[in-house]
Amino acid sequence: MSYKIVTGPSLEPITLAQAKVFLSVDGTDENDLITHIIKAARWSAETYLNKKLITTEMELYLDSLPEKIQVNYGPVQSITTVKYYDSDNSLQTLDSANYDTDTVSEPARITISSTGSYPSVYSRTNAVVIAYDTGYGDAASDIPEDIISAIYLIIKHLYDNRDNVVIGSQVNELPMGSQSILDQHRVCQF
Repeated sequence: MSYKIVTGPSLEPITLAQAKVFLSVDGTDENDLITHIIKAARWSAETYLNKKLITTEMELYLDSLPEKIQVNYGPVQSITTVKYYDSDNSLQTLDSANYDTDTVSEPARITISSTGSYPSVYSRTNAVVIAYDTGYGDAASDIPEDIISAIYLIIKHLYDNRDNVVIGSQVNELPMGSQSILDQHRVCQF
């Protein structure tokens, strides 16, 4: 099982202007740095949460077509297609009448429908390709506010700590840091 981002988010959850106000930065000298930090903060939050924040097109690759499929990196908005390589090794689209989708659960699920059946799948690597859209929505306002607050904290941390090692300082993590905020939205994978 592997995942691929087909089309990433069209925007970041926090704009450059918003980040600069939060960081109390005037001028434009650090715009490129702060833009990179915003992306890194989003990526950090997404990785910790096992979710995508802004609408992202993804693909899930499987070697077979099991009766129950877990679709990670939600919240899954929709399953676009389920494709498979048939017994002649030709790519086919599975009729959606053969499976049910559960986009309410996290992680989302695809299961064989009560009246459906799965075809034979060619024995090969990545024999099944599931395309889906994931994320809270197309706008930053679709993301829960507490996740946005956690991303601000991550941005501040990355901006203030530009090195991997701090020498000559004692560091204490605040108990209500970004991780504590994100924990209530995190999807654990086993």
